Amino acid sequence: MKTLVDIPDSDMLRLTKLSKERKVPRAQLVRSAVSQFLREEEPDSLDKLAGIWKDRDIDGLAYQDEMRREWERES
Repeated sequence: MKTLVDIPDSDMLRLTKLSKERKVPRAQLVRSAVSQFLREEEPDSLDKLAGIWKDRDIDGLAYQDEMRREWERES
């Protein structure tokens, strides 16, 4: 998808210089920068999982111990 973005002249000059140095189009540099920004803004897996048991009326360690006892019975 194409979009129109206002970029300050000073940044455009730096992008132009960088694109010549790397021998890649400025658009590619901008796409790469946007992708990197979006990756950095995503919460990591641990943040997504934090608190998923908060609404359960069970102690996490007690649950873990019960699961381990179940595995021991199977072996």
